[in-house]
Amino acid sequence: MEEADIRPLLDASDRLVADVTLGFRRYLFSQIDWKDRLICIKGPKGVGKTTLILQYVRETFGVRSNKAVYLPADHIWFSSHDMLEAVEYFYTHGFTHLFIDEVHHLPEWSRVVKTITDCYPKMNVVYSGSSILKISKGDADLSRRQAVYSLKGLSFREFLSLEGALDRPPLSLDELLCAHREIAGEICDKVKVLPFFEKYLRCGYYPMYRVVSSQFQNRLVAVVNNVLDVDLPSVEDVTTATVRKAKKMLMVLARDCPQQPNMSALYRELETNRNLGLKLLDALERAELFATVESGSPKLKRLSRPGKVFLGDTNLMHALVPTPDVGAVRETFFANQMRATGHAVESPEQGDFVIDGKWLFEIGGRGKGFKQIKDKPNSYVVNDGIELGIGSKIPLWIFGFLY
Repeated sequence: MEEADIRPLLDASDRLVADVTLGFRRYLFSQIDWKDRLICIKGPKGVGKTTLILQYVRETFGVRSNKAVYLPADHIWFSSHDMLEAVEYFYTHGFTHLFIDEVHHLPEWSRVVKTITDCYPKMNVVYSGSSILKISKGDADLSRRQAVYSLKGLSFREFLSLEGALDRPPLSLDELLCAHREIAGEICDKVKVLPFFEKYLRCGYYPMYRVVSSQFQNRLVAVVNNVLDVDLPSVEDVTTATVRKAKKMLMVLARDCPQQPNMSALYRELETNRNLGLKLLDALERAELFATVESGSPKLKRLSRPGKVFLGDTNLMHALVPTPDVGAVRETFFANQMRATGHAVESPEQGDFVIDGKWLFEIGGRGKGFKQIKDKPNSYVVNDGIELGIGSKIPLWIFGFLY
């Protein structure tokens, strides 16, 4: 292959690396061990994977590097060329780092990545994909070879930074519980958090809100449809009729989330059977459209009835439900931020959430008290609509500072 053949890829890489800004960086940037030879970065479309990768390339290798190249796998160049042709060219011309974005667009992408790592031993590869279903299916082939990172949507802390309102490092949950009043006071002295928090819940979880602006919710619905129309059939043996059932399941559950669904009634409404119903629910959860919070009872129970089902994030709620229930939005935000930081989230008999098996939380509006969790050890009330808490009463928004 001649340089003229590869030039469109080089030009695209140089242009995109040169154009990326280095100011705001996602939380995951500093958590990745970039020295690993094979790195997978997965996450929903619109959370900032491409920007994160381009920032690393520019910061580490500079613009127009002769060592690193960014390769968007959905580039038209690959409609008439093979990825391995490009890899061969770059390897023989001294490149040592490949950054392959939207890798799921490549036919048999996991075999391609495996071949690169086997046949080009001095090449480091970072790849990403927005089709979580496709990426997750390919993980098994590469599990012993790669380091996998999952990029979540913006935390409220990151949203404030992206808005230019406040820059502050994240909190640990221990720090938050012990010193929330002092920390919240320090933050509220610098910014009016509640109006920003309301905006964040509607449209601040996906960085793409800054680009699509007033069309954000329509864009998010389009992303959801792409997951169901394109990604689901590509990884599961499903028909067009089954895709329609998956969409109906999403809307049926979304209108009453969070809930522990009556699966028998759901199957009847969808005109489907138990096996297919559970398969669809599992796919929707793997795609991060839903999140399930179990009750702590044996996991085998989930085979017959899943735990409490939440939509993946509050932006999805506002996009899919005309007027989402405010209490459901609060609980979804809390569960989402806890899960994003790796905390174990369970649904207790009393209260709303048990975190890491030891902290009990009740979520509500500004007037919510301890009545429902009275006399329970390590219990806290989380109040929406307040700037500052006191003692075991904590403002909801500050849980958005955990990452």
